[in-house]
Amino acid sequence: MASGMPVPASTGRTLGRDLLGLALIALVGLAGYWLFPDNLAFLTRVISVALLVLSLDLIVGYCGIASLGQGALYGAGAYAAGIACVHGVTDPVLLILIGAAAGAVMGLLMGAIMLRAHGLPQLVLSIAIVQLLHEAANKASSITGGSDGLSGMSPAPLFGLFEFDLWGRSAYLFGLGLLLIVFAVLRFVTRSPFGMVCRGLKEDPLRISALGIYAFPVLLKMFVISGTVAGMGGALAAIATQVVGLDSVSFEVSANALVMLVLGGIGHLYGALIGTVIFMALEHIVAAINPFHWMTLVGAVLIAIVLFAPRGLSGTLDELARLLTRDRWRAGR
Repeated sequence: MASGMPVPASTGRTLGRDLLGLALIALVGLAGYWLFPDNLAFLTRVISVALLVLSLDLIVGYCGIASLGQGALYGAGAYAAGIACVHGVTDPVLLILIGAAAGAVMGLLMGAIMLRAHGLPQLVLSIAIVQLLHEAANKASSITGGSDGLSGMSPAPLFGLFEFDLWGRSAYLFGLGLLLIVFAVLRFVTRSPFGMVCRGLKEDPLRISALGIYAFPVLLKMFVISGTVAGMGGALAAIATQVVGLDSVSFEVSANALVMLVLGGIGHLYGALIGTVIFMALEHIVAAINPFHWMTLVGAVLIAIVLFAPRGLSGTLDELARLLTRDRWRAGR
């Protein structure tokens, strides 16, 4: 756009909402830092899982691809960062990039396999992939530590100044900054022409194909982006805990991520964050009260969400906001 030309009002409003949303995420994150100083390790885990759920939303919410194998991408990033750290690569930013690269490669392989099928077979393929990677990590004990996990990690101070202490202060602020950057990039991606094509392939693939757009390369690109984000989440978890275990590449991780996404709202990036925070807060609080039956409450909450708010919490809030705006507009006429 040439300088001096006016910016469309809709573009300005969209940018304003995005900046407000990022500011709100940052404000909530900083509030957590000050209000829960003894739980920063848990909050860092929430951020790492939020990156995983965001990555899942890219392929489920924006592309309509059924997947229960997102843990493979998360685990690939965690193990890549952990193995690199054990072998002398200790810079935290570089470890995040290594995790992102590993997740992207795994996303490329996973997408190339899953996109050959549709519907239920696609879902089965995703489960098979995460189970195969789990078994591979278990068998390659000389590299991954097997069932004992990968330990001995010692990340260097962030930017040479901020050490990763036992309280998790540096890890949490590092994770919060990473989340803000990733979220801003994903907002741009999902609103770009590429993101619009992905939405079109989900809602009306026949019309998109009639325009001469081949679905496979478009969806494969989104798998790579999804793997990159999930790999960053896995690398962050590895840096924060300094341990990588088989639980990072498990079917349970994938299933929980899908539950969080449904809870918050599929196809809404903010919904991925809301669902992650609510689910993990419930898990953290209720499991401490009753570690044997906490999933009962989570199941009841999910049933209520599916029955009374099928679009998830974020979708329901959007609908309420539209109704309130419409009522005010009618009242002002």
